[in-house]
Amino acid sequence: MYSEKVMDHFTNPRNVGEIENASGVGTVGNAKCGDIMRIYFDIDDNQVIRDVKFKTFGCGAAVATSSMATELVKGKTIYEALEVTNKAVMEALDGLPPVKVHCSLLAEEAIHAALWDYCQKNNITIEGLNKPKSDISEEEPEEEY
Repeated sequence: MYSEKVMDHFTNPRNVGEIENASGVGTVGNAKCGDIMRIYFDIDDNQVIRDVKFKTFGCGAAVATSSMATELVKGKTIYEALEVTNKAVMEALDGLPPVKVHCSLLAEEAIHAALWDYCQKNNITIEGLNKPKSDISEEEPEEEY
């Protein structure tokens, strides 16, 4: 069962769309469930996220977590945005069913991917920001030999 906030962000998602010439764009997916999330940032000269949009292909929880993630980072600095975790997204939505926690992980990783893209375009480094994975799987990766 979904919380009222999850249902609200699914039926009335905030910040849907694209930003032309975005400062940073992050795209992540989960091949196992088929969800794909893309977040666009418009970042000003003071490194504040002036605007944020998203496009998500996926279930209701994926749309809701995308919507909430954009609300959590809008108006924040790139450093504050880095601190937005999947747990923060879930808490802001009053929780997710265990089988939908991966959607909040996608939202966190999409934020990181957009920040990474911004850093690459501007030749800057954010301490603690690692190159994002494009596929967020629910299972542990297989060992390489």
